[in-house]
Amino acid sequence: MDNRYFDFDGDPVEDVMACEGEAAYEDEQQEMFEHYRFDISAGQVPMRVDKYLSTHMEYTSRHRIQLAIKAEYIRVNDKIVKANYVIRPGDVIKFVMPYQRRGLEILPEDIPLNIVYEDDDVLVLNKEAGMVVHPGHGHFSGTLVNALAHHLGISQGADAEDERMGVLVHRIDKDTSGLLVVAKNDEAQLDLAKQFFVHSIERRYVAIVWGNVKDDEGTIIGNIGRDPNDRMRFKVFPDGDYGKHAVTHYRVLERFGYVTVVECRLETGRTHQIRVHFNWIGHPLFNDERYDGAEIRKGTIYAKYRQFIENCFKLLPRQALHAKTLGFVHPRTKQMIRFDSDLPSDMQALIDKWRKYSENMTQFLEEE
Repeated sequence: MDNRYFDFDGDPVEDVMACEGEAAYEDEQQEMFEHYRFDISAGQVPMRVDKYLSTHMEYTSRHRIQLAIKAEYIRVNDKIVKANYVIRPGDVIKFVMPYQRRGLEILPEDIPLNIVYEDDDVLVLNKEAGMVVHPGHGHFSGTLVNALAHHLGISQGADAEDERMGVLVHRIDKDTSGLLVVAKNDEAQLDLAKQFFVHSIERRYVAIVWGNVKDDEGTIIGNIGRDPNDRMRFKVFPDGDYGKHAVTHYRVLERFGYVTVVECRLETGRTHQIRVHFNWIGHPLFNDERYDGAEIRKGTIYAKYRQFIENCFKLLPRQALHAKTLGFVHPRTKQMIRFDSDLPSDMQALIDKWRKYSENMTQFLEEE
């Protein structure tokens, strides 16, 4: 078992890579997934559970196992135990994590990273739109994890069998830009994973959505699950009988009549949460092809307006979503640290274009 990569998002990776979530892969679900299982045989002598695992998991140190036990990722007979628990014949030990296990070879690649902060424990970077976070399903190179493997000096041979390389604790969609935190050691990894799991991480996004959002601020609550009619999409199940509980808080930053700029604060981190929630309330993200935003949803029927929208789509050829703010408790200092990023040039240019269009329309109406 490699000790260096844990992605604590909880939802399957994009398709599951085509479905990278705001968090965690947008990060941090309540469901736990079994990664390793040990059925204790009848001839097993009594032994501490941490010692047993360290002798049966070849590539995992006892220290790492003790950290996992402290983080409540080791279960015996489906119960959380301490490191000094003594195993006996008939016991079943499970190593569980809040994300599904997957197996992919990851090799280091010299890809530039926009690093905004780095110390011995954590690294915060600003991901550009278009970069896939983790290899898989059509994206086996050129990903953020490949770049991190190179930056951190992690190497993996062609015959490597374990899937975890790197140190991500959450992720954002391929075509979403913005801030991500990376853990650089075991302690930071498990500490940050716990913060995501209990939803204590501060995450704020800026989005441009279709339509004039009615309220200046509000909260969207609706269970999110995979769409049974399209496995590449997720949808809201309002009755709560399917999917996972999801909460998105928002406030309006600027209105342009046909579109609205909003700030979103994630209380939970489900796959595509912001995109799914806003589509559900009738305000899909601008140019979000997967969630009905890549066509004219609001506005006039005139050819000049249609051309304006086509030019906007060319200016921002992706969904209008940026992970702007990220705050968390530093794993070592236990102090809250917070990072804020500027809007990328394509989103800022789109806002400027809509602002000018809105001002011209207002002036035209006043003159009429």
